[in-house]
Amino acid sequence: LRHRWADRADVEFAGRDRIDLADPAALEGIRWSGYDTIVNAAGYTAVDAAETDEGRRDAWSVNAVAPARLAAIAAEHGLTLVHVSSDYVYADREGERREDDPLGPLGVYAQTKAAGDLAAAAAPRHYIVRTSWVVGEGRNFVATMASLARRGVAPEVVDDQVGRLTFADELARAIDHLLATHPASGVYNASNGGEPASWAAIARRVFALVGADEGAVRPVTTDAYFASKTGIAPRPRHSALSLAKLEATGFEPRDQLAMLEEFVAALPSA
Repeated sequence: LRHRWADRADVEFAGRDRIDLADPAALEGIRWSGYDTIVNAAGYTAVDAAETDEGRRDAWSVNAVAPARLAAIAAEHGLTLVHVSSDYVYADREGERREDDPLGPLGVYAQTKAAGDLAAAAAPRHYIVRTSWVVGEGRNFVATMASLARRGVAPEVVDDQVGRLTFADELARAIDHLLATHPASGVYNASNGGEPASWAAIARRVFALVGADEGAVRPVTTDAYFASKTGIAPRPRHSALSLAKLEATGFEPRDQLAMLEEFVAALPSA
């Protein structure tokens, strides 16, 4: 969003150094009447750390309590609230997740995100944007796989979790579209388009794109991958999101493999 809206004089960005949502006092003293929209893209996303006592406290504070405060502010001042959420909130079953599917959060992180969604919906004008497998700047799955491929490492990658990547640029484009077109308030799934794939399939594609042997990627089950680890949060096996509702507003999601190729090509070669 910062990149997409960099040239807009009517947009003000606030990072954690200015507004730390874990701090109850962080939202006080802001002249909210000077704004018309709040976009909450912040979140506690350390899904395994959320299973610890400290992580649980922080996850609830950032993912649930803070959205409730933002929803109250939006309601009081007549603002639109955009709240970024996660595929983790859905009950895990085969097929694509629809916005009206029942919630079924499995771990602490998922539970806090589901609670945050319910809280955000209290704002009269709201867009709850549920996304999956986000790839952006900094450390991410695609960059890690590209690095391993270039170093000749043969990784084990989970092959029984299926979904679609969401490149940060695509998520920002979807949010921009919702704010520009003003469809009805509610929940909207947003990810890249194309055929759903497993993490292992995406890893193989990354290896091929950097000229490495895609056969070096060793597919494993989720249970086998985490067998020797403790404190692991449950992962949804089916993360593909139905995009029909978003597409009905006129948005055309870009294919995940096309954006994957562009993203890998732009990565540093060393």
